[in-house]
Amino acid sequence: QVQLVESGGGLVQAGGSLRLSCAASGRTSSRYAMGWFRQAPGKEREFVAAISWSGGSTYYADSVKGRFTISRDNAKNTVYLQVNSLKPEDTAVYYCAVATKIWSRPLSREADFSSWGQGTQVTVSS
Repeated sequence: QVQLVESGGGLVQAGGSLRLSCAASGRTSSRYAMGWFRQAPGKEREFVAAISWSGGSTYYADSVKGRFTISRDNAKNTVYLQVNSLKPEDTAVYYCAVATKIWSRPLSREADFSSWGQGTQVTVSS
């Protein structure tokens, strides 16, 4: 199975930026799509962004469109989430995950993913 480790979170002012990384190990030879989710205190985990194995297809939650960018470097077994123009409501633990199916439609459901990482905390102050 694939193991995932997120990093790059931190404390930033509103309007600031971060680049989150998700490093994969284990069965990294498979052509998996990848996704990012987040969970704020007291709320359910929600979809943020997803990317196909080739990087040719991406999909974003409405709340982050135009501000966040997902990308990947398969040679480094790493997926990234560039988060710009951060708002206090973006505060959450951010998780990456491996898709369980081939990209035949935009993948956004939690059930479409597995092998969750431990998460990285993003905190945005006013």
